Amino acid sequence: MADQLHSMVARIRSGMSVALPVDYAGVSMAMTRPLIDHGAGELHLICVPTGGLQVDQLIGARLVRKVETSAVSLGEAGGAPRFNQAVREGRIDVLDATCPAIHAGLMAAQKGVPFMPMRGLIGSDVLANRADWQLIDNPFGKDDPIALIPAIRPDVAIFHAPVADRQGNVWIGRRRELAAMAYAATETLVTVERVVEHSLLADETTAAGTLPALYVTAVAIAPRGAWPYGLWGEYPTDTAELSRYAAAARTDQGFAEYMAYEVPA
Repeated sequence: MADQLHSMVARIRSGMSVALPVDYAGVSMAMTRPLIDHGAGELHLICVPTGGLQVDQLIGARLVRKVETSAVSLGEAGGAPRFNQAVREGRIDVLDATCPAIHAGLMAAQKGVPFMPMRGLIGSDVLANRADWQLIDNPFGKDDPIALIPAIRPDVAIFHAPVADRQGNVWIGRRRELAAMAYAATETLVTVERVVEHSLLADETTAAGTLPALYVTAVAIAPRGAWPYGLWGEYPTDTAELSRYAAAARTDQGFAEYMAYEVPA
């Protein structure tokens, strides 16, 4: 398993943009420590549409230059301490977004168009502080402004899923944000709980929720690879572990000590 993970993270180079999913949609925590060991820095993280533990740990490891997100937190465990400190110290740039705007940018990329129009941002401080978002007049109407969100094209998307098959198809169930990430990204790296012999696309019960291998660059087996987050249909979130991290990572030393521990099997 370790060789597979390190082979995948070797594809990450400094300065890349990396799309990571929301905490309930299959975060590949199994990839986090190999990414840190790999050491590719100056990353631009794209949270789809919010970030949590993985984002916080990559920031704590000083690998992140920019975060594009609508929020970063540890949910019930509170704020994301390494993210919060990095923002206070001005060590990372934050591109403030909204959940619909993140999804709109990914949708533009998957459709091969340069932007996606939105209305809900008009008049907001978020729009006012994003120089890369534009407000134009609707060419088909009068006095009808519309906001344009540029396409988001990640270099790499990374997530965890329950199962893949030998052909490289990955079952993501109802987590369509994972499909959006894969469609928009140049490469998609996936960790899974297990690999099955039969084709997931040939089975009527799994076909509709399967991401075709066409959109998957590499797959690695990583049992409990979302821990301490949960994975739908597999295991629940370990809230006690998230709280332990949240308490430890309030200081640089506490974060370093936490990350020095081996992850339980």
